[in-house]
Amino acid sequence: MAKNLIQAGDTITVPAPATVASGDLVVVGELAGVAITDAASGADVEIKTSGVWELGKTSAQAWTVGQKIYGTSAGVATTVSTDNVAIGHAVAVAANPSAKGRVRLSI
Repeated sequence: MAKNLIQAGDTITVPAPATVASGDLVVVGELAGVAITDAASGADVEIKTSGVWELGKTSAQAWTVGQKIYGTSAGVATTVSTDNVAIGHAVAVAANPSAKGRVRLSI
């Protein structure tokens, strides 16, 4: 086995860009994941970069299964690519309006 493996990479530690709660979408630069624990702004927080998650979304959007989803710097899932980071794909229909959507992270 290779001796230079640091970790599996599906859970990593990043500085929280704002105060986050466990389950929040966290976007740091071009990296995104879901917070495993609560953290204050600037503190280390572990994020999960894989799996299917129910995330807060832009309410005024309808999602279709397979649609590409992006994360905003404010930690909101959206279909808008401009100034946002690709985080994965919708795995369930989400109505307009609705507060949550299911996303398979594929970062």
